[in-house]
Amino acid sequence: MTEEAIDVVVVGSCMTDLVSQAPRLPRAGETIHGHKFFIGFGGKGANQCIQAARLGVKTAMVCKVGKDFFGDNYIQNFKDNGVYTDFVGQTSDAATGAASITVNDAGENAIVIVAGANMLLGREELQKALPAISHAKVLVCQLEISPQMSLQALRMARNSRVKTIFNPAPAIPDLDPDFYKVSDVFCCNESEAKLLTGSSVTNVEEAHRAGQELLKRGCGSVIITLGPQGSVVLKAQESTSKHIPVTAATAVDTTRTGRRTERRSRRGGRSQPARASQLIHGKCMCHLIDRPPDLTFTKLCRGQRQQS
Repeated sequence: MTEEAIDVVVVGSCMTDLVSQAPRLPRAGETIHGHKFFIGFGGKGANQCIQAARLGVKTAMVCKVGKDFFGDNYIQNFKDNGVYTDFVGQTSDAATGAASITVNDAGENAIVIVAGANMLLGREELQKALPAISHAKVLVCQLEISPQMSLQALRMARNSRVKTIFNPAPAIPDLDPDFYKVSDVFCCNESEAKLLTGSSVTNVEEAHRAGQELLKRGCGSVIITLGPQGSVVLKAQESTSKHIPVTAATAVDTTRTGRRTERRSRRGGRSQPARASQLIHGKCMCHLIDRPPDLTFTKLCRGQRQQS
């Protein structure tokens, strides 16, 4: 694949998920028996990259993993999913990012994350990826790597007139104001919107007001996901917002979703994003790169399970 052929570049994180399922979450100092364990490929950036690849677009990942078993497996997983891996770096200075996750029978979870190699992604790696970023049609970033590296990547894309999608997760209260100005699409959930705006976001009307505040800060468009209430979409050039409802689903595992309307794929993957989020991310991505939308949602967001 040549740099000119890449549609979507994702700059972000890779996490190996070590998932234990148990009847309940253990109390402090307690050991309990679980009934299932599996290792999965996670990380907000890597998940978004795989989703884009499964939509049928040519996708590249810019990230850093450790020179270890998990890092080697992650690179192979990208290749297996058709992701361009020339910008996936390996380091001996830190282990591949990992998350130890316990999920109870109610779908609730407790998570410990060690970012590891993710935090070592730096300007040198971004500069190496600049030709791909500048020729891409869409750049996607989040906040599971150094925020300054995400901001730098977004600036690089904007300087080359590449469309940008920014997911401010995990949210930080003192987000650099430039993030808003370099985001063509600013996509957050209700809790992130509340943290960033200081306003309650519990329903469609409140999401509309929060979205207007985010637009004032310079975003091209804003998407706020509301779990079972769907999503609210606002564009800078339009005076009204659009509400996209969602069909309710039973929560099985809320790991890394930021909402409780996800369900596990019947083919055994990790959690499958709620229909509203799939509609937004699918249609938005396809619109930006001039492709017809492929909204076969179970194919799009099937989890990256590795082994039981």
